[in-house]
Amino acid sequence: MVEAITSRQNPVCAHFRKLASSRAYREETGEMLCDSPKLLQEAALWGRDIRTVLYTPGVELPPLDGGTRVIQVTESVMEAVSPMKTPQGVVFSCRAPECRPPERLEPGGYLVLDGVQDPGNVGTILRAADAFDCGPVFLLPGCADVNNPKTIRAAMGVHFRRPVYQCTLEELASLLEGAGVPLYAAALGENTADVRALDLSSAAVAIGSEGRGVSRALLERCQGTLKIPMSSRCESLNAAVAAAVVLWEMARDTQF
Repeated sequence: MVEAITSRQNPVCAHFRKLASSRAYREETGEMLCDSPKLLQEAALWGRDIRTVLYTPGVELPPLDGGTRVIQVTESVMEAVSPMKTPQGVVFSCRAPECRPPERLEPGGYLVLDGVQDPGNVGTILRAADAFDCGPVFLLPGCADVNNPKTIRAAMGVHFRRPVYQCTLEELASLLEGAGVPLYAAALGENTADVRALDLSSAAVAIGSEGRGVSRALLERCQGTLKIPMSSRCESLNAAVAAAVVLWEMARDTQF
């Protein structure tokens, strides 16, 4: 018999609301909250540890592991627990992926996010990195939470199939040095190179926040800076758009 919840005060609802609103709670429980049938299909396809699924009548669910708790809820309950203004009939919790970087890296192309605070931008960048088959993306302190529901939604399932690492600048610098991978920043400097003139097939490129750009501490660790040529009428690009251009240059010679 399928479980059912009709009260917004149910403990499962309280748990879901805290997962949606609190980064500290997500880190404490090791879970993240996802919404939409599409994300549930992706999580099931890639064999993620799906803990609890809430759905409204009429929504078709993909085949799920026997250990997953499946609960039918009313439209009212769904509106109370979904982080979306217009729920799509499914919200679920699953184990958050491990975000600690490995002890060593292989040569390749990597993207580094430095102080990118908008969850939508971070998720869009992760989606672009997946599209251009970039290596794992690194998030430095000060970035939006990779497991924020808005980040997950914008990434469109990347969390379930590709690693994303969170680490300090010192840890990143050590990993890149060990792999012989140079670090560049998308920033203007005395000897800034045109992004089209660099070989980024084995390099790491840092994208900073739209407001402050790349931090001084990171710039001091870089082997150089790069720029994206654009009309003189335009001062800068959105962080996600700039990242997509850099990722395209990294993958320019890749045969997809």
